[in-house]
Amino acid sequence: MKGGARAAAGAAAERQAVRFLKRQGLAVLATNYRCRLGEIDIIARDGETLVFVEVRLRRHGAFGGAAASVDPRKQRRLAAAAAHYLQHAFGAFPPPCRFDVLAWDGACADRSPALQWLKDAFRLDD
Repeated sequence: MKGGARAAAGAAAERQAVRFLKRQGLAVLATNYRCRLGEIDIIARDGETLVFVEVRLRRHGAFGGAAASVDPRKQRRLAAAAAHYLQHAFGAFPPPCRFDVLAWDGACADRSPALQWLKDAFRLDD
């Protein structure tokens, strides 16, 4: 998949992820939050918990698939961006938080990719 097609597929996956999360009862607060430390695809609220969501799409399951692509390096970048968001949005009194991953593996033209929702996929103290 070329760069433009990959970006379009990623954007479509993020839009689909927003719709999915809303159907699950989460309130989406922001999408594509960017700071110098990284980017968070979706920030949502699940009751009192603030949820930072990473959306991953992989056409093939090679190298562990979509969920496995959120490796320790990516987790650190997400955690740093989340800390930035929390500091600016909540100051010294942040709400409880978690990191979720929405992963699609095996996307192809003749069928929908399988969605995997990993709630609390990793923690800041991991």
